[in-house]
Amino acid sequence: MRVAIYHNNLWARHKGVVFSQVDLGGRSRGITPSFIQIAETEELRVELGGVDLSYHQYPFRLLFRGSYDGAPLIRRIGALARDLVKNPVDLVIMPGYNRTEYWVMLLVCIVLRRKRAVFCDSTTADRPKTAWRELAKRWFFGWCNGFFCYGTRSKEYLMSYGVSESKIALRCQAAALPRGYSAVKVLSHYSSNRQGRADEPHFLYVGRLSPEKGLDDLFQAFCAIYKSYPKARLDLVGSGPLTEQLKDRVAALAMGDAISFLGTKNLDEIAVLFFKCTALVLPSHSEPWGLVINESLSYGCPVVVSSACGCVPNLALDGVTGYSFEVGNVDALHKALVAVMQLSVDRETVARNCLEVISNYTPERSATQILDGCLRMAGAKG
Repeated sequence: MRVAIYHNNLWARHKGVVFSQVDLGGRSRGITPSFIQIAETEELRVELGGVDLSYHQYPFRLLFRGSYDGAPLIRRIGALARDLVKNPVDLVIMPGYNRTEYWVMLLVCIVLRRKRAVFCDSTTADRPKTAWRELAKRWFFGWCNGFFCYGTRSKEYLMSYGVSESKIALRCQAAALPRGYSAVKVLSHYSSNRQGRADEPHFLYVGRLSPEKGLDDLFQAFCAIYKSYPKARLDLVGSGPLTEQLKDRVAALAMGDAISFLGTKNLDEIAVLFFKCTALVLPSHSEPWGLVINESLSYGCPVVVSSACGCVPNLALDGVTGYSFEVGNVDALHKALVAVMQLSVDRETVARNCLEVISNYTPERSATQILDGCLRMAGAKG
């Protein structure tokens, strides 16, 4: 069975490690996968670093050099349509449904009578709904033979559009951890290193500095923590369009000694921060999953996560791996920060909990779930 998997860009390291496992495991199951990367990166990812091809241990076709957005729409449509026509397969997996070129891919598959599936990362918290967009998505989904989604929230999202549960392949979201990563070494670190005191909390944010991330909520909640715990600290790792605005906000709050902007860092550098901090905080107002939560738990670091993040029901387990809070509720965020301060005192136990939960979210398991879905979808009628 031949399967064509289309993806937006090579920048996504976590997709690289999963696709590598799909390629490795597919042939032993009678599946010949081909991988088509549309571009090397995206404009919003350029500032976060370049493409690391070492994570992509599988053969792929690259349609465009440079940024996805740098290729005109008409060229993207033409390249994808030609690729579909020239390379017949039993199942086409489209990268999404939110761009014009993906709609063209769907129409080409219908005309060519190709089985088609789509990757869906969305949840109901992603963006405001409009009537025409909801009708369009329902139509798109109605013409698909299958769906690949990760997390309970994404599955519920698809089913709200009338998608049958039998058409959904639930796959786990997996992080691309550095080579040489060892859960045993992570746990050993906490066994031999004493954590900071509960009255000296040190919180960490990792991600884009952009409007949807809810960072003003975090600043307000942290200021309340700081009033009670003057040795409290908050580090922000990342960059984005709000960088200067957020720095001005910190200056206006007179919190420059307590809140630090560390810029962009790689995962090896961030791992050091995971070990040292009280908890990772992700206060996003919109977040399909929140891959940084996978990374944090992989290093035994508890989390505080807004209810808008797709990973919440699966990874953010209250009192076990951290706490979740109602999105946009600063008071609830403040209470979650206080709670995780106490939870993190027994860091070795928390680290064990984090590692146990995240042990089910591996590239190997994700690949197996994708391959299972391919076999089921390609064999489905219609």
